[in-house]
Amino acid sequence: MSCINSDCIIKKNYNDECGKELIVKKHTVLCKKNQNFIIEGSPVHGLYFIFKGKAKVAKTGIHGREQIVRFAKDGETIGHRGFGSGQFYHISAVAMEDTILCHFGNEVLNDILLKTPKLTYDFMLFYAEELNRSETKVKKFAQMTVREKVIDALLYMHRKFGLLNGFLNVQLSRKEIADFAGTTDEQVIRVLSSLKKETLIHTKGKKIGLTDPEILRKEIAVHNYFLDS
Repeated sequence: MSCINSDCIIKKNYNDECGKELIVKKHTVLCKKNQNFIIEGSPVHGLYFIFKGKAKVAKTGIHGREQIVRFAKDGETIGHRGFGSGQFYHISAVAMEDTILCHFGNEVLNDILLKTPKLTYDFMLFYAEELNRSETKVKKFAQMTVREKVIDALLYMHRKFGLLNGFLNVQLSRKEIADFAGTTDEQVIRVLSSLKKETLIHTKGKKIGLTDPEILRKEIAVHNYFLDS
C-alpha cells in the first residue's frame, strides 16, 4: 500500500536508501475494532505506526483502573516508550475502529537507526516532544478542576480528530472520557450535562459536538491547553 501519511516519521525518511530498506521490511497488521495489539507487560517486539484508523493507548492505574494516556490517528507512532528502554511494554493499545498498522521489529529498527542519522535525529525530536506533552499533562492534572479537565479532553479530541457532520470524529464512552481526563464517569456525565445546558456542546447518543470551541478554549486558557495535541 502506498502511504499518504506525510507526517509519519518513517514516511519522512522514505527517500533515504535505508528508508527504502525499512519499508521493504515492514509488516502490515489488520486490527478489528476493540482488538488489542499491544498488551501491557508483554515483551517489546517493535514499533507500530497507524496507516489508517484510530487507537487508544492506556496504562493500568490504582486498583486496576485504566488510565488512557493518549489517542492516536493516521501516521502516529505507538509503542515507542518501550522500544530501546526495556524488555516489556508499559502500556496497552487497542484499535478504536477497524485499523491498519505498520509494524517494524526491534532488530530492523535498531539496524536502520544506526545507519540513518536523519531518522535517528527525527526520533530524538519526537521523544523530546512526547516528554514535553507528558510533563504538561501531569501539571494540568494537578491544577485543573473537574470541569476544566473534561473541557480540555473535549478540545483535545477536537484538535486530534476534527469534526464529522457537526460532531467530534471519534465516539467515546463517558468512561473513556473519564479515563482520559483523570476523573470519574459520574463527574463526566455531570459536566457534559452542564455544558449542554449552557449550549456549549450538543450531543446525540455517544456523539458530542462543540457548539462554540472558542468559549471553551478561553475557559481553560490559563492552563495552555494547546501544548497537548
